[in-house]
Amino acid sequence: MFERIPPRVMIAFKKVMFLLVFFVAMLPYNAWQMMQENGNWNLYAWWPLFVIFGIIPVVDHLVGKDSSNPQEDEVERLAGQRWYSLLTLLAVPTQLAVLAFGAWVLVTTEQFSLAGQIGWILSCGIISAILSINVGHELIHRRSRLENWAGGLLYASVCYAGFKVEHVRGHHVTVSTPDDASSARFGQSLYHFLPRAYLGNVRNAWKLEAKRLKTLGLPALHWRNELIWWNAVSVGFAVAALLIFGWAGLVFYLGVSWMSFTTLEIINYIEHYGLHRRKLPNGRYERTTPAHSWNSNYLITNLGLFHLQRHSDHHAFPTRRYQVLRHYDGSPQLPTGYAGMYVLALIPPLWFRVMNPRVKAYYEGEEWQLSAQEFEQSVA
Repeated sequence: MFERIPPRVMIAFKKVMFLLVFFVAMLPYNAWQMMQENGNWNLYAWWPLFVIFGIIPVVDHLVGKDSSNPQEDEVERLAGQRWYSLLTLLAVPTQLAVLAFGAWVLVTTEQFSLAGQIGWILSCGIISAILSINVGHELIHRRSRLENWAGGLLYASVCYAGFKVEHVRGHHVTVSTPDDASSARFGQSLYHFLPRAYLGNVRNAWKLEAKRLKTLGLPALHWRNELIWWNAVSVGFAVAALLIFGWAGLVFYLGVSWMSFTTLEIINYIEHYGLHRRKLPNGRYERTTPAHSWNSNYLITNLGLFHLQRHSDHHAFPTRRYQVLRHYDGSPQLPTGYAGMYVLALIPPLWFRVMNPRVKAYYEGEEWQLSAQEFEQSVA
């Protein structure tokens, strides 16, 4: 639908349409309104999940793809526009509002059954993931202290502050190698991947921070260890939830946090499944290129995720801001946007049926790349 539109027109259009993320953030409030109007509290508790994983994948395909790239002479100008930075920073108060509103609805709604309570927590959790995890990912790559700390705060708001350290200093160094807990090997199911990703990423974050402090002549348990501070912020969120909303509020906060960081790892699974960097004769791995991440150009999900799905370019050039990330025709392409791929990943037989042929086709002539033995040993 958008293939014939000039890139400059598409860029101007997307400049406004990136606001879509904040309309998505309104889904819990929209669900609450429908609960009051229709009295069907338990059904509409699941409404945000239905929209994101039921309606959006369909709309994604109806609207189609966007492969527009900024011209070279536009990149610097676009990267410097404060509007794009403002949008990501606005995610911080929006995330706090979602957490507070979601907890308030849970503890004040007597009509919820257990199914309704679970649906509400998961619904708020997926919205929280879009705000904290997705936007936080954009911000932790920024050199500006305000943006970088805002990213840390977003991750701390869902009890996954270690990602701020591990992602930049760990994942971007070892991506698509056996050393990376966030890179799923060929044939690995999501449910085999998740526990290893949780443990590996948390553990590696502390190792990386201890290593940084050691270079400064400081012990790991030092006040300059940023993980101590960010995890203290997470504890502060949990205590606030308990004091303001009671035990139900604490359960809500922990449930939303679990949904958020689990979504992060599911997206990691999707982004790098089966893609390996070749090992060079000198024992090192080849440089990360757009070939080592799955790419998706479906417009609607890219607007709602600040171009996160242009992940191939992000890994090739990690410091690029989301508004200037590029599409590469030669990078591995997902069959749909992240919303649809998320659902697919939850059903391993369907995932393997859809994705394994794509991985094999990508490595045609180099089938040895699909060997999982070295990967298995490193993550066992």
